[in-house]
Formats: sequence, structure tokens, C-alpha cells
Amino acid sequence: MTATLAELVEVGYPALTMERVAARARTGKATLYRRWSGRAELVVDALKLPGVSDVDPPDTGALRSDMITLLERISAKLAGPLGEILRGLLAETGRDAELARLIHARFHTAGPSSVRAILERAVERGEIEPTMPTSRRATVATDLLRNEILLFGAPVDDAVIRDIVDDVYLPLLLRPAPGHGPTR
Repeated sequence: MTATLAELVEVGYPALTMERVAARARTGKATLYRRWSGRAELVVDALKLPGVSDVDPPDTGALRSDMITLLERISAKLAGPLGEILRGLLAETGRDAELARLIHARFHTAGPSSVRAILERAVERGEIEPTMPTSRRATVATDLLRNEILLFGAPVDDAVIRDIVDDVYLPLLLRPAPGHGPTR
């Protein structure tokens, strides 16, 4: 896994081969193919290593400060080699259907566990409705941050992070879900 990440940093996904990873890891290509069917699967597994792409959810005692802290941590993490790797991989998903499928299956459907933990604590404190952690609204802040990073790079300015949370995310979460609030 370390060899895979090193190759991604050094040559990017387009030039990464099972041969290069095997040579860097001082193993045989057949050893890699026994576990992974190809480079897309290998790369996606390498990104799931503890400490590579995970961000611990903060617990400041309030939804607003938890989300601002989380987005700042994500932004800082993506300002380094991981951000370059992810931007490169996203660019390749249009050319590599297997990579696109694996990224969608392993990352999109898993959901951001840090956000969910923050939202579940906010429910316990009575800050938001119990439906919010599983709603489509739950990932809006991280989606907006990802778009900001893809378009403008990382780290994202703290003022932009506060705007995402204060102007978009909190108003979405604090507004009652359709059919659950008072009628007008």
C-alpha cells in the first residue's frame, strides 16, 4: 500500500502500473494480482489505509464549530500529497470506467462517517432533527468543500469555510424537512 501511494505521488495514476508498484514494494507482480484484480482496485484500497484519507470528527460541543473544524481539517489534509492524488484520480475517472466504479462504490456509498458522527451528536443535543444525519442535506458542506478544492485547490480559506457552514449548511439543516415543519 505504501508503494502504491508513493507511486501515485511520484508518477500519478496514468503512469502507475502493477509492475512499478511490485518493484517498489520488492515483490512480484503475481503477488499483487492475487489480491487485486488491477491497479484501480489497488489504488482505491491504498487510499482507505488508516490515516491516509480519514479525518477524526471534532467534538466541540456545538454543530457549527464541529463542522467548521472538520472542514478545516479536511482542507488541511487535502493541501498535501493526498489532495494531489485525489485530484489526479478524479480527473482519470472519465477515462477509466473501473476506477470510476470503484471510487463511487467504495467512497460515495460509504458516506462521510465524520459528518454523520457530528450530526448524530447534534441530534442528541437537540440542535437538529433526527432525520438530518441520513438526509441528502448531510453531505452538502463536504460536497461544497470538495468542489472548492477541485476548482481552486487547497487549503481553502477559513472565510470560505465559514461561509459554507453559516450561509449554506446550517440554514439547510435547521430548516424543517418538507412535511415536518409548520405549514404556511
